[in-house]
Amino acid sequence: MSAATTISPSTSTTSTSSPKDPPPQIWIPTSTPITLLPTSTARLYHHIHPILLLSLFYLSFPLLVANPVSTLSILLFPVAGLQMLYCVLCLPIAKNGVLPVKAKAKLKPGVKKGKEMGVVWERVVPASLATLLTFLLASPLVTIFLILFGAPLTTHFAHNILCGTHMALLMFQPLFYVYGVDAVMWREICSAFLPWDGVWGGTVGTMLGAWFGAVPIPLDWDREWQKWPITIVTGAYIGWAIGRLAGEFLFKGMRIQFDT
Repeated sequence: MSAATTISPSTSTTSTSSPKDPPPQIWIPTSTPITLLPTSTARLYHHIHPILLLSLFYLSFPLLVANPVSTLSILLFPVAGLQMLYCVLCLPIAKNGVLPVKAKAKLKPGVKKGKEMGVVWERVVPASLATLLTFLLASPLVTIFLILFGAPLTTHFAHNILCGTHMALLMFQPLFYVYGVDAVMWREICSAFLPWDGVWGGTVGTMLGAWFGAVPIPLDWDREWQKWPITIVTGAYIGWAIGRLAGEFLFKGMRIQFDT
């Protein structure tokens, strides 16, 4: 006979203690509001620049209504030139992809002011590169966004490219000049987390102005200026000027906060 053996389950339980989850990483922004160059030329042209740009657009508006493609094409070069001049005269330059937080290099008392113009010429090449990046990278990107938001693709292809290029010049040319291609800075730009200043305010204002500029297009007023993309470009320029002022005087140093 075989003795029946009963195997009782073990009453001892082993507790597996899982390590605590690491705390979530908090993204701390490193950017600061852009400070103008500490020169009298920078302070003067900083106020003259929007007047010149808006005056140029205002004087060209009748031609824009009559022939949008030709007028927008002709305006590209003076607008790009004025934006380059603003970058060279007023904004700190990106060095090795790193933003100099503040323009600390002031002219010493013993240095002639003629040296200031020599420094200006050293900024022309970076400003030209920023303009080239704007045309090659930012302009196609903005054009794609315009199409995704409802721009006519097949019938107004040239209009879309020119509209996107004008918006890119207003939005991205100064950003390329100041921030270069630094990945950390462009992460903050793409997440709309830069602190407000004149440059970032102009970028945000251009986007909002173009968006509001689309409002008159579907209205049955039968006006020539309602044609695509006249109101979009007009709204972009007006929004750029308003956003620039808001970034300088109302919201400077603040950041756009998104509720989660």
